[in-house]
Amino acid sequence: MSILVVTGTDTGVGKTVVAAAVAALARGRGSSVAVVKPAQTALASGDAGDLDTVIRLSGVTTTFELCRYSEPLSPAAAARVGGLPPVSLADVARLVRELAESNRLVIVEGTGGLLERYDEDGGTIADLARSLGGQVLVVVGAGSGSVNQAALTLEALAHRGLEPVGLVIGRWPEEPGVVERSNVADLEMLAARPLAGALPERAGGLGREAFAQVARKGLGPALGGVFDPSAFRQQVL
Repeated sequence: MSILVVTGTDTGVGKTVVAAAVAALARGRGSSVAVVKPAQTALASGDAGDLDTVIRLSGVTTTFELCRYSEPLSPAAAARVGGLPPVSLADVARLVRELAESNRLVIVEGTGGLLERYDEDGGTIADLARSLGGQVLVVVGAGSGSVNQAALTLEALAHRGLEPVGLVIGRWPEEPGVVERSNVADLEMLAARPLAGALPERAGGLGREAFAQVARKGLGPALGGVFDPSAFRQQVL
């Protein structure tokens, strides 16, 4: 049994695709997998959300979305603006623990960055990870500003006594420029460890079989893949 909390440095860095990749590899090894999204924002009821992407890419169907808000805000702000109840992180933790009893892997995908507020008490996905004793996987960008965002995220994790299992670049461009290439070394220096993976920016548009192959190549052994950070670094630098 394992709990993996997938968080990111910001919105749009590829958390959902990374979560789907981890789920796809675990499912491919025959492991039972559940995926939990505590709060989906910026989508109306009935619209396809992040868990629909996870299902489409990974084939994992044991998924749970606890709250949905239409406003493109933090979960706490979206609940307040919409006049809806906020996310109960206690309820999320309870569900995750129950799922962990019957699944080998439970993946929890956060909304936005690490310190997005989920309730009026200021609860965050970091607080949830700490209460669950789960591992934290940080999805980072590759472009301008990504190193600073990663540094702040890692500092916030350390302040809360959380050690990331690794950093994954969620959307590596087809034609990386000098900024992206330079940031690879800087990200590894920040984390004091090699990258745990890098997925191509168009991975989310692939079919399930092709996506499984990309996930295997794009994630490191700790996440079920064969990604070689040394080879990647030599290729891009």
